[in-house]
Amino acid sequence: MTQSILLLGAGELGMAVLEALAKHPRRGADTKLAVLLRQSTIDSTALDKKRTTQHIRELGASFEAADIAGASIPELASIFQTYGTVISCTGMGLPPGTQTKITKAVLEAGVPRYIPWQFGMDYDIIGAGSSQDLFDEQLAVRALLRGQDRTRWTIVSTGVFMSFLLEPAFGVVDIGERTVRGLGSWETRITTTTPEDIGRVTAEVALEGQTGGSSSGTVLYTAGDTVSYAELADKVEAHFGGAPFKRELWDGQVLKRQMEEDPTTMVKYRDTFAQGRGVAWDKVETVNYQRGIPMMDVEAYLKTLKRE
Repeated sequence: MTQSILLLGAGELGMAVLEALAKHPRRGADTKLAVLLRQSTIDSTALDKKRTTQHIRELGASFEAADIAGASIPELASIFQTYGTVISCTGMGLPPGTQTKITKAVLEAGVPRYIPWQFGMDYDIIGAGSSQDLFDEQLAVRALLRGQDRTRWTIVSTGVFMSFLLEPAFGVVDIGERTVRGLGSWETRITTTTPEDIGRVTAEVALEGQTGGSSSGTVLYTAGDTVSYAELADKVEAHFGGAPFKRELWDGQVLKRQMEEDPTTMVKYRDTFAQGRGVAWDKVETVNYQRGIPMMDVEAYLKTLKRE
């Protein structure tokens, strides 16, 4: 039986998913893979974009052209309707409302299977009205999917990208400043997974059909690691050695002040993660643990970084 899968986006996550799909042992010879990009990206002569499109071709995938941000629901639906599975790997930086638009297009097209851009927190537990207003749209996407029974869907909850924890702008681990910060409390936990591992789990799910749960859809969990901020600090300090890292606690009062002074996306993320609600789960609850899929934990990830 021919299987057709369309990926939306070819960024870090999209390429990780495509790589995993292309190399997965269950991918049949007749499995059709395609990636949706802007026509200008497909035609670009810029070296980085040419490398990306060439690599996509080498992986045996074709292209669909559309500007997701600018396209209408009917325009996207006309593309989606020829595919058995749509996987959304794009969202960061897109205008508000884009994820609900994509979902409405998927439903209008009658796509049999959808894996939405929900590779992050457990938004059901976080709930509406959190500090990170971007999460409210994720809840709206879930409401759309649960309000129908034609398209089967799977949400893969992954926690934050592991590299995000070491992003200086986020502020949790600042290697240059040799500082580790706890959000909320040092005992607060956070789940984290590398994009490569997210790609492997997503490919596993996409190529096996329905994964259990309700007849319409299900929420799955994956985790490369789940650690408290104190444990994260210990692991960072042990890896880099030398002088100890400074430890700072950004508790509720500190984060409230940051929100008042600079309510940007990164600060909103900090405040949401500091609540410790819907941002961490035990590894034994994950699909990778239950299926014996090896994942990279924090210690292994740190080993890929240069010691300074």
